[in-house]
Amino acid sequence: MLLEIKTRESVNSALVFALLLVLTFSFIMEPGSQIQQKTAGGIFWMAVTFAGILGLSKTMLNEMQGGNFDALMFAPVDRSAVFFGKMLSSYVLLLILEAVLVPVFIIFYNINIVSNKLMIVVMLLSTYGYACVGTLFSIISIRTKTRELMMPLLMLPVIIPVIIAAVFSTNVFILGEDVSLSYNWIKLTAVFDIIFSAVIFGIFNNIIEE
Repeated sequence: MLLEIKTRESVNSALVFALLLVLTFSFIMEPGSQIQQKTAGGIFWMAVTFAGILGLSKTMLNEMQGGNFDALMFAPVDRSAVFFGKMLSSYVLLLILEAVLVPVFIIFYNINIVSNKLMIVVMLLSTYGYACVGTLFSIISIRTKTRELMMPLLMLPVIIPVIIAAVFSTNVFILGEDVSLSYNWIKLTAVFDIIFSAVIFGIFNNIIEE
């Protein structure tokens, strides 16, 4: 993580991509329109999803080319601990990306994404699930020749429940609907995070060995 902050290569590329995506949609819809409000949640999480794929792939590629990842695999520590360390690094970087996008939505969409405090819970849980899945599949796909294609192909089908839950929850807050409508989506995300974390902890050593 310190290397990423120092070089800023992956962070900058992901951030620029996300900003371009968000700004493009802001220019093709009438400001303050109903359609803009209804699609704002989807645009926000679409930007996070695709910018995250770009950032995670680039981060792992830098780790592999520098030999840092292989060195960590031979370190006298549990490999699952190495994975969760890398996942937490990706988690923090994704939260930084989301924190930058929030004021962009206020300026260009006149929408405060975090107007409800529960939205912070949604962001924390959804981003954790995304970071878990993204880190795992970035490690799996990085040694393939078509890694740029393989990572989204492997990752997106698995992460769809988290993205759908995040979009629906965000729309509940943006449209001012009853917040109780978001509870089931939040529970779904939390269950996904717990199950996926447990599965990775159990199988990560086997994945690395293969």
